[in-house]
Amino acid sequence: MVPAENSVAIVMPCLNEAATISSCVIRAQQALQILAERYQLSGEVIVADNGSTDGSQALAEKAGARVVNIQERGYGAALIGGFAASDATYLVMGDSDCSYDFVEAVPMIEKLMNGAELCMGNRFRGEIKPGAMPWKNRYIGNPALSGILRILFRTGIGDAHCGIRAIRREALERLNLSSTGMEFASEMLLKSVLRKLNIAEVPVTLSPDGRGRAPHLNPWRDGLRHLIYMFLLSPTWLFLVPALVLFLAGFAITVLLQLSGDQEMALIGGFRIGDHWAVAASAAMVLAFQTVVLWLAALMCSYRDGLRLPTERARVLLGCSRLQYWILAGLVLTFGGLIWAATITSGWIASDFAALNEMRTLIAAFTMIVIGVQTFFSGFLLSMIAGNRSRHSAVLPERGNVSANPDLMALNQPT
Repeated sequence: MVPAENSVAIVMPCLNEAATISSCVIRAQQALQILAERYQLSGEVIVADNGSTDGSQALAEKAGARVVNIQERGYGAALIGGFAASDATYLVMGDSDCSYDFVEAVPMIEKLMNGAELCMGNRFRGEIKPGAMPWKNRYIGNPALSGILRILFRTGIGDAHCGIRAIRREALERLNLSSTGMEFASEMLLKSVLRKLNIAEVPVTLSPDGRGRAPHLNPWRDGLRHLIYMFLLSPTWLFLVPALVLFLAGFAITVLLQLSGDQEMALIGGFRIGDHWAVAASAAMVLAFQTVVLWLAALMCSYRDGLRLPTERARVLLGCSRLQYWILAGLVLTFGGLIWAATITSGWIASDFAALNEMRTLIAAFTMIVIGVQTFFSGFLLSMIAGNRSRHSAVLPERGNVSANPDLMALNQPT
């Protein structure tokens, strides 16, 4: 049995929702009544008003809600303000357009009471009533975005964009959410996955919008926002995967051209490649190296800022990354490329400046020089991110000692 001092706050953002706000507040009150009867939980309904001009505030108060005026516009801004207005143990968020039934938040709170830290609604495991979701959202947008989420973050969440969900207050505070727009919902879920919160799902029902007007959500704009935000929190897929593809392609072409000797064309299957491909291969390898450095920098920032917990693989990787190693590798590559280019030049001079047919090798040599210089300076950049320290593992919390970062200390508590 949960102690009576624990409480629930149902928070709904509101912007000119006069047609539906009263019904939503009444259903939320009924959910609170069920929780009070079953578990002796106290609770309140908070309407986070974002500047309504249609009298939504008065209607909400009349129905029994506490109205909090949020000056900053945006879905996320309204929810952040609404959450901040309460000190409840359990927080529920849901739209105020009658698309969700707040009584269905009851099993969500039960999941939180049984150990979950975030509980998502799942419309696809529940019911989507006729006219509640456009076909392109139901069969393309939501499945695609949820599928990308499962691939990028290795999570089993089936409905990543359901608008009704519940979260424990201490979990919310650890997430440090900041998005003011529709991407707030993605930020909440993605950071919860990255911080390894205990996430549950319950079936919910999606009903048609009861306002009789176009929703605030723009499927294309907000869908793109969600997609971009997913990649922002997944540096491996954003930087490393494309970099590896680029580098392997460029390196393979470079090696093939070098092994072809004096032949004018090299063959890949039935495809012929010549010196012009050496330029493309060089550009691919240079871009790939730059992108790998961006990946490392983004990864280090995510560990430094407490966005994610370091894996054992990350500890090994960053443990091997030190400024002196980057400087040494940069110098070796740079001088190796210079010696290679000097050898080509000396051979040309020895031939009494005869026609030079060393384009492939010269491009490869200067590619090595460019990557060497990049390596040299990249080491300094990574050391700056590590707090101006030689060891790039300085961004990682020590095993068993995370007191330097309260966020990380909270993350390591057992769930």
